[in-house]
Amino acid sequence: MAILKIARMGHPILRRVADTVPVKDIQKPQIQTLIDDMLDTVRDEQGAGLAAPQVHNSTRIVVLLLDDESDFDVWINPEITALTDTTAVTFEGCLSVPGLRGAVARPDKIRVRGFYRNGTAFDRILDGFSAIVAQHECDHLNGVLYIDRADPASLAFLDEHHRFSHLLYEEDISLIEEEPSGTIDLQSQEQ
Repeated sequence: MAILKIARMGHPILRRVADTVPVKDIQKPQIQTLIDDMLDTVRDEQGAGLAAPQVHNSTRIVVLLLDDESDFDVWINPEITALTDTTAVTFEGCLSVPGLRGAVARPDKIRVRGFYRNGTAFDRILDGFSAIVAQHECDHLNGVLYIDRADPASLAFLDEHHRFSHLLYEEDISLIEEEPSGTIDLQSQEQ
């Protein structure tokens, strides 16, 4: 097992649509080793998730921590479908975009279908924080970074985000407009 180098914004692999992993190849040693190395890397970085393109491997694999009570999930070839028009706005960060945060509105309830690392198919419904993390990581598989979806006025360096994010809670200062069908959840998360 190894800690892998993380691709940073600007590297072309982060903008490429990742290749599907043939189901017959999921159990192959090179896929299983990649998964183990991704898990070591995301734990070392203390992230909430990591996609294979972020470690210079353009395959449709993500590892993600859906809640504080369980271990990382491993998904292969995940497909997401939004189940609601209601959105949650959270401040996201990314291991491939270090030092920045930005407010991103995402559907707060989704369906995910794919395969676990043992090759078993799954079909899950996620909401709240889990849905946000899943969408962030799966965006990487399609060459999308959270900054592509962020409200440009909300982008901030991490230090300033920590210093000034409390202003977003004051009634007279509105840096983020709430969508009529959405909700505002000003959590910070690093994926």
